[in-house]
Amino acid sequence: MSQTRGRGRRADALSKDVVVRAAVDLLDEHGERGFTFKLLTERLQTGAGAVYWHVANKDELVLLATDKVIGDALAALRPEPGADAETRLRTLLLTMYDALDQHFWAAPHVVAGSAMPNAMLLLERVGSLIAETALPARRHFAAATALFLYLVGVTAQDSAHAKTVEPGVSRDELLGQEAARWAALDPATFPFVTRVAAELGDHSDRDQFITGVDLFLDGLRAHG
Repeated sequence: MSQTRGRGRRADALSKDVVVRAAVDLLDEHGERGFTFKLLTERLQTGAGAVYWHVANKDELVLLATDKVIGDALAALRPEPGADAETRLRTLLLTMYDALDQHFWAAPHVVAGSAMPNAMLLLERVGSLIAETALPARRHFAAATALFLYLVGVTAQDSAHAKTVEPGVSRDELLGQEAARWAALDPATFPFVTRVAAELGDHSDRDQFITGVDLFLDGLRAHG
């Protein structure tokens, strides 16, 4: 049997989409650090060679899995009849926030580049909706990329915080500890931080993200 025919059979036995879907599931279960090709091959009941036919290494697979998370979230969006561009933009951003929050490992890998076509599509959707507002065209690029980076930055930071939580420690406990450290600072040097320390310990990350989006949309209207 020729090498080409052998490769063809391996490629036919396992699709790239199946590999990426399995990777998403395992990344959800184990996080990026705990995800290994050994776990993947066990889940797929195949050998490493069949996986490497489709992806070069773990880094490439994590990027593909991240892009799939974005693509699935975009595909799940439904038209909002009669909704204006700002409303649809808000819905888009909250949908993406929820998707990246659910798949906590993905956020640090989101970039708008040729290797991530769905991430590029997300940027396209954001930019197209901004273009429907009254914002001058000369500000479309800056506004779209700023909002894209806000989404990516917030979700990546939330992901980083989640990774620092020790086993057996809840989010509320972690925030409470950090709030106590804020409150213990010198109020003469940190008047704002000490004043809002209690709010740190009792806030919703999603509500905080929504506040930023709404402030951005207020700015769009003000500069339209």
